[in-house]
Amino acid sequence: MTDIHDLLDPYQSDLTDAEIETLAVRAGQYRTQEHEHSEAIFPTSSYVFRSAAEAQATFSGNAQGNVYSRYTNPTVRTFEERLAAMEGGEACAATASGMAAILSVVLAHLKAGDHVLCSQSVFGSTINLFEKYLRKFGLDIDYVDPTDASAWKAKSRAETRLFFLESPSNPVMEVADIEALAAVAKEVGALLAIDNCFCTPAIQRPLSLGADLVVHSATKFIDGQGRCLGGAVVGSKELIDPVVGVLRTAGPTMSPFNAWVFTKGLETLSLRMKAHSENCTAVAEWLEQHPKVTKLNFCGLASHPQRALIDKQQSMSGGVLSFEVEGGKEAAWHVIDSTRMISITANLGDAKTTITHPATTTHGRITEDERLAAGISQGLIRVAVGLENPKDVIKDLARGLDSL
Repeated sequence: MTDIHDLLDPYQSDLTDAEIETLAVRAGQYRTQEHEHSEAIFPTSSYVFRSAAEAQATFSGNAQGNVYSRYTNPTVRTFEERLAAMEGGEACAATASGMAAILSVVLAHLKAGDHVLCSQSVFGSTINLFEKYLRKFGLDIDYVDPTDASAWKAKSRAETRLFFLESPSNPVMEVADIEALAAVAKEVGALLAIDNCFCTPAIQRPLSLGADLVVHSATKFIDGQGRCLGGAVVGSKELIDPVVGVLRTAGPTMSPFNAWVFTKGLETLSLRMKAHSENCTAVAEWLEQHPKVTKLNFCGLASHPQRALIDKQQSMSGGVLSFEVEGGKEAAWHVIDSTRMISITANLGDAKTTITHPATTTHGRITEDERLAAGISQGLIRVAVGLENPKDVIKDLARGLDSL
């Protein structure tokens, strides 16, 4: 039986020591007998075998090959191998969404009675997943300040099996010391999983800093144009194989078409993240001087309280910021509703600049106490700066800010 790897173009196979921009374009690419230059899409649910014996050998894992697109598909495999190469991981499992990626990690590596330490500053749906659904199956969860490694150690116990956090955090841009947390996790026998959605491997590679797993919502910057839902988990083969087992059984799987879109998105990821970072910096510098802005959260600020750590872990600032205005929800909504170009949507990582009110959208389903613990006030606005000219983004934000 022909292994898909046998179709690899021999002239493109040597990527030893290749830089991330090269991996983004070349890693994981296979060519069929048609010798296509752009990656092919395989929109099939199942695969045909030449005999019952070949089917049995493939299903049992004794022979390599595609089994069923719930967990083996050539297009999805291309995306998985490319993202794994960019993150510096051995393997990747692609999922239907970023939340499906987090769920798959938990199902693969935790059991009833295990203890999870989660950052108090994470996406609202992550808290809902832990609190409303996973806790009732016997997981115990505590929440910790992502910036205080000593607090993670203090709250760890014999049953602690997972540290989960975002860095930078959504939406207040708190940055965790990944190396320090990796050391604590190793000491207590827990896995360290980092949501790298805001940075992507173009800016930050958590595995190189000691993390065990990297989680992505590919829906965001990896896609880059707000077209498809998808997620991914990257790490060692030993840790990813159980995640693949979850996909095979439960089926929170990425579709071939979405995988193709994400693969093409990876090709321009480094270029786009540079542009997002530059544009976001220009908008942040303007916001920092605006008299109606009472607080600004952005990794590119010289005044960021974790400036030295950001410079150590990240190669760029990223394309997301948040800021507060006086007057609570009414004032924040005024700024948002006054825009005429920026898209009012909770998605981020798009070519188009987006704006949202976290307290009533992305974090609207958690309690007010949970929001305040995460630094999310009613006056907070999050902006993910796109690829427009930043002067036009500034002009649009000024409509509301100048009239407060």
